[in-house]
Amino acid sequence: MNLIEELQWRGMIQDIMPGTEEQLNKELTSAYIGFDPTADSLHIGSLVPILLLVHLQKAGHKPYALVGGATGMVGDPSGKSEERNLLSEEVLNHNVEGVQKQLEKFLDFDKSKPNAAEIVNNYDWFKNFSFLNFIRDVGKHITVNYMMSKDSVKKRLEGETGMSFTEFTYQLVQGYDFYWLYENKNCKLQMGGSDQWGNIVTGTELIRRKSSGEAFAFTCPLITKADGGKFGKTEKGNVWLDATKTTPYQFYQFWLNSSDDDAEKWIKIFTLLPKDEVFGIIETHKQDASKRHLQKRLAEEVTQFVHGKDELNNAIETTQKLFANQSAPAESLTIDDLEAMEGIVKISYEAKKMNDEIDIVSFLADTNIFPSKGEAKKMIQNGGVMINRKKVEELQMLVDSSLLLHNKYLLVQKGKKNYYLVTIE
Repeated sequence: MNLIEELQWRGMIQDIMPGTEEQLNKELTSAYIGFDPTADSLHIGSLVPILLLVHLQKAGHKPYALVGGATGMVGDPSGKSEERNLLSEEVLNHNVEGVQKQLEKFLDFDKSKPNAAEIVNNYDWFKNFSFLNFIRDVGKHITVNYMMSKDSVKKRLEGETGMSFTEFTYQLVQGYDFYWLYENKNCKLQMGGSDQWGNIVTGTELIRRKSSGEAFAFTCPLITKADGGKFGKTEKGNVWLDATKTTPYQFYQFWLNSSDDDAEKWIKIFTLLPKDEVFGIIETHKQDASKRHLQKRLAEEVTQFVHGKDELNNAIETTQKLFANQSAPAESLTIDDLEAMEGIVKISYEAKKMNDEIDIVSFLADTNIFPSKGEAKKMIQNGGVMINRKKVEELQMLVDSSLLLHNKYLLVQKGKKNYYLVTIE
């Protein structure tokens, strides 16, 4: 099975330029994907392009990960309804460094191999490129008519906010990235999300017009959720690859709580499991969906890929302590059990405040478990709050020392998935 066939059964190809598969079958091909350094960590949406590069390298080709130190200063309008805030150079450099470190975890950079991965930063070739030289050397090759025909441009021009000249030129800047890599790294293929198709094609067109060369491209569908919600988002925000922003336990829980439809689609995209094994897992799951065999395997594979085996084991252990034996009293948890729980939110609370006989609603708001007393009250009335695995029934309930586990801890559960360990100090 060649690379394109592998990606097709996984549902990872949407648009593909004619001749791309033939090029990949003909010779070792260098290919790249760009990563936008809008933060100092990538999130799980970035796993798709990361995995495209991993599959490319496994198939014997050479991956380039481009970190957009220059394009990050401009802002990509694709898929955006309004212009982004521009980042300072200091923040951008910090973000680029963080993203580079993450990418180095997933690809093979062994220089002794002909298809060793490389990381490039487009700031390196743009920093001394003057505006006049850019519009002479690049702008004259692409017409305004061509640029305005792109969906990302048309949608913004038809909207109320319009589009600045800065964002309008983004496709030329990205197109030049492809041209530079083609000329300097023999890079003949660009990959990306389907919202990037217009920008990518501009690059192939620039290569054709400026170098009389031939370049190729394909895109991956944007990931969606079966319920229409935004992929990679929770009530706390993005699911990050950085363990300090999203703990391995929280990361594991995101995949574990996916729906059957989503898990069936995602196990093909987000794992490297072979085809026969994937369809075997799906079939086993369908025989008894209540065991959530599919979700468990998905969560295990992706968590290990991103965070490693040890962190996966910690996430599973924490999950078992919190969920596996809910009927067991919280008092059966040892101090070590409570202290070792990774991923749950840990809160310190002054003992003096408990001496003043604080009610449960005030306590939940005071610890920031809920943003307000009103929300805490509503959740209690709906039966969604537990203290030490016991449902809170009364709004007037007092939180005092008699509730403490080992004279020091309170285990608070909000809804089905959110746990907090409050330490009284």
